Amino acid sequence: MIKKYLDKKVHKSFKNAIPFLMLLFFLIPNGYSKNNIDTKSASEVLEKLIGKRANEFNLQLIENKENNEDWFEVESTSNKVRIKGTSNTVLCYAAYHFLKDIGAVLVSWEGNSINLPKKWPKYAKKESTPFEYRKYLNVCTYGYTTPWWDWGRWAQEIDWMALHGINMPTAMEGQEAVWQQLWKEYGLTDSQLAAHFAGPAFLPWQRMGNINSHQGPLPQEWIDKKVKIQKNILTKMKALGMHPVVPAFSGYVPKVFAQQHPNSKISELSSWSGGGFESTYLLDPKDPLFKEIGKRFIAIYTELYGKADFYLADSFNEITPPVSQEHKYDELSDYGSALFETIDEAAPGATWVMQGWLFGHDKEFWTKEAAKAFLSKVPNDRIIIQDFANDRYKVWENQEAFYGKQWTYGYVHNYGGSNPVYGDLNFYKNELTSLLENPNKGNLVGYGVMPEGLNNNSIVYEYLYDLPWTKGKEPVGDWLKKYLTARYQVAPSDAVFQAWELLIESVYSTKYWETRWWDSRAGAYLFFKRPTLKITEFKGNPGDKEKLRQALDLLTKESKNFDKKSLYYYDLIDVYRQYYSLCIDELLVDCVSAYQSKDIEKADELFKSIAQTSSDIDAMLVGQPINDLNYWLTSAWNYGNTTAESKLYLKNAKMLVTLWGGEGHLNDYASKSWHGMYTKFYWPRWQMFLQAYKKSIINNIPFDESKERDLIEKWEIEWCNSPDFY
Repeated sequence: MIKKYLDKKVHKSFKNAIPFLMLLFFLIPNGYSKNNIDTKSASEVLEKLIGKRANEFNLQLIENKENNEDWFEVESTSNKVRIKGTSNTVLCYAAYHFLKDIGAVLVSWEGNSINLPKKWPKYAKKESTPFEYRKYLNVCTYGYTTPWWDWGRWAQEIDWMALHGINMPTAMEGQEAVWQQLWKEYGLTDSQLAAHFAGPAFLPWQRMGNINSHQGPLPQEWIDKKVKIQKNILTKMKALGMHPVVPAFSGYVPKVFAQQHPNSKISELSSWSGGGFESTYLLDPKDPLFKEIGKRFIAIYTELYGKADFYLADSFNEITPPVSQEHKYDELSDYGSALFETIDEAAPGATWVMQGWLFGHDKEFWTKEAAKAFLSKVPNDRIIIQDFANDRYKVWENQEAFYGKQWTYGYVHNYGGSNPVYGDLNFYKNELTSLLENPNKGNLVGYGVMPEGLNNNSIVYEYLYDLPWTKGKEPVGDWLKKYLTARYQVAPSDAVFQAWELLIESVYSTKYWETRWWDSRAGAYLFFKRPTLKITEFKGNPGDKEKLRQALDLLTKESKNFDKKSLYYYDLIDVYRQYYSLCIDELLVDCVSAYQSKDIEKADELFKSIAQTSSDIDAMLVGQPINDLNYWLTSAWNYGNTTAESKLYLKNAKMLVTLWGGEGHLNDYASKSWHGMYTKFYWPRWQMFLQAYKKSIINNIPFDESKERDLIEKWEIEWCNSPDFY
């Protein structure tokens, strides 16, 4: 059924009305000139987007902010678009906002939709944002999405950032070269460092002190490539007026370093995330080596990449601080002051940035008293706490807006790059309006989303980065009409708009995909989790499946009016894969229940339906090239310069989206709704499990679920070690 649906002259009077002075304004070189060196970076982004028509845009950079807020102003005539803005990034956002408003352009990860009018419509708008910083990119994105990105892909993403008004991106590439030089200065050898570094896909968690060496070694060629890429990244970001957040020392040292410094106070920490990983080692903030190492890291980083204004340092990401109970608050205060002072002494005037994730994830430890102590010796205006889990935790409210410190509000939205179709547009809108009106919001300076993975649910990110400018005043329905017009290059019919209203009510009304941690097992759907008989206890996925089906029927009926290569069909596939993935979950529950009831005939029919539906989804996903297992694996393989490197990258890529590693609950954390995953990974596991269960029922022997899950894990390990690209 799925396959069937998818196969199926300026007016004289106006001219005369142009005042003579206005005509001169366009002819005489002035601050709006596109050739102004100050606006070169914005002009280049616009030219890459719309080609020569960018010459019709006159950009002016305005130094003075109104009420210390970024703002832009757009005015257009039939042949000119004049834009003022407070930074090059703001100019890019203003130009894109105009183009999107008139239905001419929509930029997304899955492709751009561009259909420029011959003449620009008359248009005038002025907007401002109370958020000085619009943040983007989770540190984990550097594992779940970007390990195999070259400079061309990064340049494309930075353009996307600029067009969406983002000016505080997390910039984590290229740091291993700095760590390498630093630890060599302290006597570590190449072989010792090779044993220390994790594989490319797992570096984010080594950087945060969670793991060492996992799925390594890290090839020198990879380190060197990322140095060149980071230099380009920072140059482009800074030219656009962005404020990249770069890494700093947070206290973690290699195991060998700890062994070589027995007189230093270094704590060996417990294995992260339920065990299975090697211990990590944290240097005490009062040890003289703490500041020495931290300042040297920044010195090397500055020599290689230039000065920075914002440094990220997180000592306790999902790690319980090694402090004593009797001196807990004093010791937490020492950690906070050491982190700040190290940055301040190495880069005077720079700001310490930290993730606020720990205050929600480990809220039992991070009481108000503990958080206050940790932050107590840091000046309010020299730290920014990135509170980005407000779709899951209410950290800023529980922590009294961080006691006067600067902080930014936002969401994770996406965990592990796992990509069910979800989000909650009305929640985001209502949260923002109430936040701005809240007298207790403290020193709020920023807003944004920090997804762990990219390339999914583009509508969510499009909406979230308009909110800082609309301030939530625009009704979701009004915004949606403009979005769909730009995306589909035609105003939505009543049926298409009705379908999207149903999508808002069904799937885009889910702020967190609860299913992914059902029964403490990761996975976007039941189908994506390692099999278990416990699924009969499952109470149901979030959202409204019936309304989702109604939306699917409407979109399918209207699909005859669109080209199969259009973004309309991309969205149609999204809705199909979401609906039928939910169907598989229900079929699985019914199938297990039928076997338990010894209704073998019914169970076998359900078994066949699951196999067919997973095959249909897999075939359909060919229409979404970036949602493809082979694309991910090929990207990893091609990043290697030698066969040995390519094999390492290939295994890293497979491990990350399946087993992950360790003995805890991270397997299937990054589960993907991708072409290839349904029939080559998820279904084979359930097929093995259900067939074994059926055999035990027929033979009337006890079913050893633990044994079967062990066999499945062995199969998963073989799958990851296989040279197959699927």
